[in-house]
Amino acid sequence: MLHAVIMAGGSGTRFWPASRDERPKQFLSLAGTRSMLQATYDRLAGLVPPERVLVATTARLADLVSAQLPELPRSAILGEPCKRDTAPCIGLAALHVSRLDAQAVMAVMPSDHVIEPAEVFQQALRQAAALVAHDATRIVTFGIRPSYPAETFGYIERGEAVAEPSAGTAPVFAVRTFKEKPKAEVAREYLRQGTFYWNSGIFVWSAATILAALEQYQPEMFARLQTIAAAWGRPDWQPTLEREFAAIRGVSIDYAVMEHARNVLVIEAPFRWDDVGSWQALARLRGLDADGNTCQGLHAGLRTRGCIIRSEGNHLLATLGVEDLIVVHTPDATLVASKHDEEAIRQLVDLIRQRGLGEFL
Repeated sequence: MLHAVIMAGGSGTRFWPASRDERPKQFLSLAGTRSMLQATYDRLAGLVPPERVLVATTARLADLVSAQLPELPRSAILGEPCKRDTAPCIGLAALHVSRLDAQAVMAVMPSDHVIEPAEVFQQALRQAAALVAHDATRIVTFGIRPSYPAETFGYIERGEAVAEPSAGTAPVFAVRTFKEKPKAEVAREYLRQGTFYWNSGIFVWSAATILAALEQYQPEMFARLQTIAAAWGRPDWQPTLEREFAAIRGVSIDYAVMEHARNVLVIEAPFRWDDVGSWQALARLRGLDADGNTCQGLHAGLRTRGCIIRSEGNHLLATLGVEDLIVVHTPDATLVASKHDEEAIRQLVDLIRQRGLGEFL
């Protein structure tokens, strides 16, 4: 059966000050009225029932996940004691899912992407699951056709086409290589060649296959995950989880498995996808006014052009004679930044922490 694993442990520092340590990006309503986590869960409705949905997050965010998704039992929220990147997260989730269903097929996805329309996304997941059903050793991912030479995404180089018409309608290819985030000139060459996709970070595989891959390529990590799994249901489970998980070296699933694995396929994603990586994503998601501004909340502007403006509650933001700014108001902190320097928001967050102002993070 198909199970869904939603990864919801990220920090989203580029969305400070709206995103905080105790309420990161995936819990914010950036693209609609529902939070990004809620929208990810909603996107699965009718395809994966609630009893086969697992949310992997950090222990300190488990209560927030439960509050935003009250339809899920607490047992469906996997709270990691510390952050160790996506490979340990996925491995622990796979062990959990395989306890419930030895034949489980997992659809693994981040909680902070905007994907539309939902029915096309579900059709793509069905296609991926059919490819895995045909060969259980397959690992299937989704590639996004690039629209510009992005330096902030990993890339997937496609190989030969895979012809299995019964599996679905989107093009399927063997994966030749995974490429890390490139320099600008390399990204331009990827775009020119036309055989590279952005790496969406969405995967479909059998739980047994990803566990076998972790055992092969990350044996030390796998051994610690198995120790955790062996303690499930025992009185010492929580201390075992905390001890063994903290001892794992954090690594992404791309480094841990995908760059080494064989029999990997990529589906050219038929859905619209946005990773909502920075404040400028709001312009794509919410559109522009006549002056090129994107506004969320109360705003009055005169001679204001090309700005991203977000205010919370009943607080008016008024701007005069400014261009290309990001202005974000929250009850206790306000950001004013150049749109052309938004990558440095992470550095700004580090500076705030260094200055002993952690209560604002």
